[in-house]
Amino acid sequence: MGLDKLDLAIIGLYLVGITLFGLRFRKRQRSLRDYFLAGRDIPWWAIALSIVAAETSTLTIISIPGLAYDTNLTFLQVVMGYLVGRFVISFVLLPHYFRGDLYTAYELIERRFGRGLRSLTAGLFLLTRAAAEGVRVYAVSIVVAIALGTGEVASIAIITVLTLIYTFEGGLAAVIWTDVVQTAIYVGGTLIGLVTILHLVPGGWSAIHASAASAGKLQVFDFTPTFWNPYTFWAGVIGGTFFITASHGTDQLIVQRLLAARSLRQSAKALLSSGVVIFFQFALFLIVGVMLWAFYRVPAANFGRADRIYPTFIVTRMPHGISGLLIAAVLAAAMSNLSAALNSLSSSTIMDFFLRFRPQTDEKRRVLVSRLATVCWATVLFGLAVLALQKVGRVVEVGLQIASVAYGALLGVFLLGVLTKRANQRGAMVGMLFGFGVELYLWKWTLVPWTWWVMIGTTVTFVVGYAASFASILAHSDHA
Repeated sequence: MGLDKLDLAIIGLYLVGITLFGLRFRKRQRSLRDYFLAGRDIPWWAIALSIVAAETSTLTIISIPGLAYDTNLTFLQVVMGYLVGRFVISFVLLPHYFRGDLYTAYELIERRFGRGLRSLTAGLFLLTRAAAEGVRVYAVSIVVAIALGTGEVASIAIITVLTLIYTFEGGLAAVIWTDVVQTAIYVGGTLIGLVTILHLVPGGWSAIHASAASAGKLQVFDFTPTFWNPYTFWAGVIGGTFFITASHGTDQLIVQRLLAARSLRQSAKALLSSGVVIFFQFALFLIVGVMLWAFYRVPAANFGRADRIYPTFIVTRMPHGISGLLIAAVLAAAMSNLSAALNSLSSSTIMDFFLRFRPQTDEKRRVLVSRLATVCWATVLFGLAVLALQKVGRVVEVGLQIASVAYGALLGVFLLGVLTKRANQRGAMVGMLFGFGVELYLWKWTLVPWTWWVMIGTTVTFVVGYAASFASILAHSDHA
């Protein structure tokens, strides 16, 4: 069928509408507190939906159905770990973030260890967040190229420029409130897609359920005692817990939202409630994948790769109007994720680096430099997304793998800071470098599933960091 004028009109209306909506917040950005923390005046439910949007990218919407098409529902075990991780953050890390007036996660590291380690952790965040985000932006081009017939590079440019406009002007307030609208659009759009697939499969849900159950597609739990499968119960829950504790507790992308809450209690409420929405959402995307399998009944290779199945279905099988809405929904997820990345990369660049060398800069100039940093990062992500065109495989896993490589080292350092009194800056740096090295090795030269990387990296960082701190204390006392 392809898209017609109605679909293109809906997509165009969405792109223009969300950009204009984001621009409404530009007049409120008078200080860095306004630009990076939205004046610490955002209600918990808006932060919760913004966390969900930041956690959901085009990768999630196109890759998770592809994953279920190829396999089953066992990815939900990882999402169960995502829920547990949120409780760990609420009790272990969040209270520390609300002691003092922090703008970034890495200020906490300076307060506990010193400036050197703050620079190291912030630098690692900037590198790995930019790399992971480049892959996510590339995923958008798959959808836009299929839907609009534009080249992949042009597709990346369109989304990057439109997102940059409102993020540049409106700061975190624009990011969070556009996230709320975009979450409603892509969850609503996916529900409409699910109902449409139900009507297209002869026999409806009962036929889908019968064929999927007999093929093992509805399996959620896998208690197989193996280390090498990424989606067993153990790898999912333990790995998912460590992954989310790191991503939501040490990554400026999420921590920035948590810091924008009115109080510690509201922040914890936002974090925990976002977990419930995330579980529902992943279940929804996985079920869509199973239903697509029941509809097509052909190998994923027939589509080129699994990531193309859902976008292809939207464009070729959905009724006009609904297909336009669903493409807009995918773009909504992409733009909310990209705007979050731009604002968090900019905030870490300014707060963790620029202002330490130029502390005398006046408030007006600080906001101007922050906006310029946002433009610079948009250019970097555009370049990385174009480079990612060469990547193959399921993009959701590539994105998660890149993020996982740094998370263990970051989480290990944060835990050394909040759980121990003896760890010092030198020891923590040694531990962090060891942990990061181990994770790079796991990624490049082993078959260890990505779900275990953060746990292994965290453990190595914590143990080596504590031992190195203890050794340096002993050496210092002997020397004395």
